[in-house]
Amino acid sequence: MRLGLALPTEEVADGLASDGRRVLRPDTLAEGARRIEAAGFDSAWVFDSIGRGFLLPDPLIALSVAATVTRKIELGTGVLQIPLRNTVDFAHRILTAHLICGGRLRLGVGAGSTAADFAALGMDFESRFRRLDESLAAMKKLWAGEHVGEAQLGTWPATAGGPPIFIGSWAGSRWIERAAREFDGWVGSGARSSWKKVHDGIARFRSLGGKRAILTNVVVRLDSPTVSTENPDDPFDLACPPSVAKDRLARIRDLGYDDVVLVTRHHDQKHLEQIRALV
Repeated sequence: MRLGLALPTEEVADGLASDGRRVLRPDTLAEGARRIEAAGFDSAWVFDSIGRGFLLPDPLIALSVAATVTRKIELGTGVLQIPLRNTVDFAHRILTAHLICGGRLRLGVGAGSTAADFAALGMDFESRFRRLDESLAAMKKLWAGEHVGEAQLGTWPATAGGPPIFIGSWAGSRWIERAAREFDGWVGSGARSSWKKVHDGIARFRSLGGKRAILTNVVVRLDSPTVSTENPDDPFDLACPPSVAKDRLARIRDLGYDDVVLVTRHHDQKHLEQIRALV
């Protein structure tokens, strides 16, 4: 099982400022990506939110920065909310990021599940699934060099066809079936999820013939003084000592997940090495 880590959204220096502040500095993304690769992780990931009262880096810009300072790790979005953007413009930006990433971009996409993001941009939340379907179909045509209305992007040889696409969806969504049958894989969220949903999602995806399954947005806090339980309806996380975290990840591997993407607030070398040793 491959182990990924989210790019930092706070300072990655080994020591905090004297006042304890955690901020995003100009070199945070580049330095974080370097450290993730140096620690032996298989991938680095970014998330997507707009208008929720906190600021995350633009996903495609962040991964492009990470691509320029790394050589081997995969670079993924977990996940991009496609309905929030203009289809042709976003197809162009994604293709550019795909080129910069040198074939390492893994494009996790979804309809979005937070109404605040849509309200912030004046977009209709209820039509998001229809827009996701239409936008993906149009993007694939554009990446193949075809016309979509008046638009034709053309392609660079290294980007023809676009990046691999992974559909982000909940376990019970009809989109998990499409992820298995029409796309390159599925991204299931560990955030606000439970052991039961984690189990049911992979079982359904594999029963439909799905290829690659990625469990993302899993919080890791190895210094947590308490251990969350593992009853079916309990949240799935790694807020536990390292020995328990190892067992939980082994359980996820045995369920059939190909990748797990963890989220941590600490990107110092010692902490990254401790997390990497879990798998």
